[in-house]
Amino acid sequence: MHPTRSRSESTGRRAGVDWLSVSFLLGALLCCYYLLPVVALVVAQPPGVVLARLGDPTVVSAAATSLVAALASATLAAVFGLPLAYWLARAEGRARTLVTALVVLPLVLPPIVSGMVLLTVVGPTTLLGSLAAANGVPLTRSLAGVVLAQTFVASPFVVVTATAAFEGVDPRLEAASRSLGKRRLTTVRRVTLPLAWPGVLAGVTLAFARSMGEFGATVMLAYYPRTMPVQIWVSFTTLGLDAAFPVAVVLVGVAVVTLVVLDRLGTTPWGR
Repeated sequence: MHPTRSRSESTGRRAGVDWLSVSFLLGALLCCYYLLPVVALVVAQPPGVVLARLGDPTVVSAAATSLVAALASATLAAVFGLPLAYWLARAEGRARTLVTALVVLPLVLPPIVSGMVLLTVVGPTTLLGSLAAANGVPLTRSLAGVVLAQTFVASPFVVVTATAAFEGVDPRLEAASRSLGKRRLTTVRRVTLPLAWPGVLAGVTLAFARSMGEFGATVMLAYYPRTMPVQIWVSFTTLGLDAAFPVAVVLVGVAVVTLVVLDRLGTTPWGR
């Protein structure tokens, strides 16, 4: 045993302090802070009451909008994010650092600010927004606006998680495939992607869950049609906390399913 470690452990025992137990107790308090509000939300109302309110047309409409938009956003994130993730996994130098910072930017921006940034590009008074609206595809107050907002805030999860998955694939396997005359795209499709698939699917799952729960950018870009988070806010501000429970419970269910899927895949962005 290392001498310094032995002396520190001896000092800890003499002082009568088990710092591992202290760490566990402090962490347990934080975990309780995470868990108790969720449990309180789930048990606040009888299941029968919640299920009955889930049939409300506004709740059904919000759930349908969220589901369709989240599926579209996760698909767009995968189509455009996976090639970028592969490039980041194989690139080096300053360009890689700058692109990585750009990818992470939507994760650190406040969602409301993300919505404001998007409005400066696709808002109804911008060139792009006015052209799209003139051709019958408004980019605000529409399903397209919801998808744009969700893709902006959720796609980094695909890129970051898939990049880590691609980095875990031994480049020598790709080199062996290329030496046999296979093109790079064929190598990625037949060698790299199958090996990195759990991490890729984890990233897409996270993007879908993040899209389902997105509020700030969405409410700035597309208050209508209402998604579930927007409907929660409207119900809370107009009818009170009880009216917001049904949709909130649905989103908690989405979060739980996401965690189960990530656990089954054995891949999470925070490691195991």
